[in-house]
Amino acid sequence: MQMGLDFDLVEELVAGVDEVGRGPLCGAVVTAAVILDPRRPILGLNDSKKLTEARRELLYEEICEKALAWCIARAEVEEIDRLNILHATMLAMQRAVQGLSITPRLALIDGNRCPQLDVPSAPVIQGDAKVPAIAAASILAKVSRDREMSAFELIYPGYGMGGHKGYPTPVHLEALARLGPTPIHRRSFAPVRAAWQARESSDQAPAWV
Repeated sequence: MQMGLDFDLVEELVAGVDEVGRGPLCGAVVTAAVILDPRRPILGLNDSKKLTEARRELLYEEICEKALAWCIARAEVEEIDRLNILHATMLAMQRAVQGLSITPRLALIDGNRCPQLDVPSAPVIQGDAKVPAIAAASILAKVSRDREMSAFELIYPGYGMGGHKGYPTPVHLEALARLGPTPIHRRSFAPVRAAWQARESSDQAPAWV
């Protein structure tokens, strides 16, 4: 696929990389890498958190259609618990860049550190508000994870996963104490660990086993 690109376009092969889901108590951490096509600009790219859900959904489809290459990747709950959330996030970012159908000349990573990659990389603090390719990656990652959490709401009702996406809101913490952890909760996170230990000490099995 690279051989079909002209030299001027190759010079623009910069991948933006971002993640969603470091803070929630449950679910995977999801990352995306996007190489935008300078010949097919996408208007309105911004930090996904600053966009409405409807706008994110529209941009998601446009990014998938117009980008030169994109990849959505993840690290599962088991990997988060084994590696810790930081290292799991770095692993998911590696997977996103490695999964691109075109090898980028440079990867720009949202935040203050970069995963180990086979291509040059640089961190960009608040990059999802500064770099269009990172903004595009943040949109793909957020829409993908939000859709997944909405599906989990149907499987594990009562936690509000579809509304707050698994963040430790008062509603989620109350449900965690009342119902116990689900299989998609991160046991290495303190509130989940405490809820699990409370269930074990009371000989009360979690509602979801």
